[in-house]
Amino acid sequence: MGIVAASMFSDFKNEIYHLSLPIEDKEILNKKFLLDKDKEKKLEIYYTPFDYINDQARVVIVGITPGLHQMKKAYLTVVECKDRGWNDEEILHEVKKKASFEGPMRKNLVAMLDELGLAGHLSIPSTIDLFGSSSHLVYNTSLLPYAVFFDQKNFNGSRPDIMKTKLLLSYVQKYFVNDITRLHNPLIIPLGVNITRVLRYLMEQRLIESKYVLGGFPHPSGGNGHRHRQYRENKEEMKHQLDEFFKR
Repeated sequence: MGIVAASMFSDFKNEIYHLSLPIEDKEILNKKFLLDKDKEKKLEIYYTPFDYINDQARVVIVGITPGLHQMKKAYLTVVECKDRGWNDEEILHEVKKKASFEGPMRKNLVAMLDELGLAGHLSIPSTIDLFGSSSHLVYNTSLLPYAVFFDQKNFNGSRPDIMKTKLLLSYVQKYFVNDITRLHNPLIIPLGVNITRVLRYLMEQRLIESKYVLGGFPHPSGGNGHRHRQYRENKEEMKHQLDEFFKR
């Protein structure tokens, strides 16, 4: 199993348990779960139970931030686990499996990773297993681990610029940097150019060290109309990078 570091889950667990089903947006996008906001930059950050860290992971998949869909799936998973007699670590591990990149984005992500041959390198049938029976091999995370909304919409990592926004950068440093340094030279797969740019900045600032960052992987969101072209253009180079990582 992994670890639960600096978890706020205990502070919010009972509030989540008392949510009525189906979970409506207004039940979770309110002051009970609001962590931070910047009125001037139209930013709001809400608690999302993604506190589980797999410190033994061979692969780290990094998104920007949970969207509303993933946030609701995470809360629903906690409610579903309420009467199972599980401890916090077991509940939060289940949340990561059920809610990480959940939806069409996960389907796109798995298709691209399988085509690159990652499943073969990990000796599993498909990378869909990273969200189930082979979850011990992966740490699914985000630069901003709690759901961020810009102007009441899912934050896409472009506007405002994470590296020029004090609130967002503070969350990256407090959570992502702190968590990623617990791992031992995993393969890091950043989903898209915005994440890659922030990772490079963190490495330049010597806030994180990593020798193995996969370059060229597009963001798997259906809203990324360029993902097919980006993937095609970078596919062979990404395959080469994976071969080099797993040869070591």
